Amino acid sequence: MTTTADEIRGTTHGTAPVPLSVLDLVTVGAGSTATDALRTSVALSRLAESRGFHRYWVAEHHSMPGVASTSPAVILAHLAAHTDRIRLGSGGVMLPNHAPLVIAEQFGTLEAMAPGRVDLGLGRAPGTDGATAAALRRSDRLNEGADDFPEQLAELVRFLDDDFPDGHPYRRIHAVPGPVQATSPGGVQSPHRPPVWLLGSSGFSARLAGSLGLPFAFAHHFSAQNTVPALDLYRESFRPSAVLAEPYALIGVSALATDDEKEARRQIMAAALNMVRLRTGRPGLVPTPEEAEAYPFSPMERDFVDSWNANVVHGTADEVRSGLDDLQKRTGADELMITSNAHSGELRLRSYELIADAYGLPTL
Repeated sequence: MTTTADEIRGTTHGTAPVPLSVLDLVTVGAGSTATDALRTSVALSRLAESRGFHRYWVAEHHSMPGVASTSPAVILAHLAAHTDRIRLGSGGVMLPNHAPLVIAEQFGTLEAMAPGRVDLGLGRAPGTDGATAAALRRSDRLNEGADDFPEQLAELVRFLDDDFPDGHPYRRIHAVPGPVQATSPGGVQSPHRPPVWLLGSSGFSARLAGSLGLPFAFAHHFSAQNTVPALDLYRESFRPSAVLAEPYALIGVSALATDDEKEARRQIMAAALNMVRLRTGRPGLVPTPEEAEAYPFSPMERDFVDSWNANVVHGTADEVRSGLDDLQKRTGADELMITSNAHSGELRLRSYELIADAYGLPTL
């Protein structure tokens, strides 16, 4: 099985400067349930597919009441059953939380469900707090997992390709579904395997992705100050591979378009309050705008909110389009992956619809 550049590089539609994609955290607002959030994800994946967004990723988080994306593989299987063309993937699976064989099996299964349209994005952070990470990993040696990331990645790729060398202790272990099925009597195997992406919010994964010739996704939406340095490092470190001849980098960007500019400001304040609570050890459901308006922000919290919201592209559709265009020019990103955070699922759906309209994306 092989991965080709065509399975990585997206197609630009309308007047968008680069391909546009979706990052979904499956957010749960106050007064809603996880079931409501997952129904929104289905509706959003279908909207994204119909309007020419290139890929749809979900991210692994844990122990956060307002984020229901604890199990990317499960959610992606559900979305695969409701879509036909859009690429589906993880943005990302936090590899140190899992045995590489388990991830190879999960994404081999997803590839069998949705042949040729599954991405495997990998991160080395826990996607949660230290205590939860210890519970996930059955170990309190958290730095060890991050430090071992290159070795874990190499092991995962070996399982995906079923090519451990002779004499390796895992030589007779096979990730199924996977290439071993093609070598069994009468076996026929898919020609595809999920492309591996590295995710990051600093320079470590940027350098590693470049040295391995892999595509790179940077979390601009929560590490904006590191975006340009990390992308520069990725491009400088890049070595052509069997996967890519040239670098390919997308950035995750928080953007919310509304019919009314005032409503956009109200919604991003609610999302910012949610982040304040998360950063101070009080994670909860995404609050309503009314709750955010009534919240007594301390001076320190207010500074955090102002800094956080400065990196959220928000406003009317035209304002968001202009902000996204400027960001792409400044970073040189090859793809923009948009995450629209709002209290209600309806507003999230509307945001993507407005962005699609602003760029003249077709109805496919």
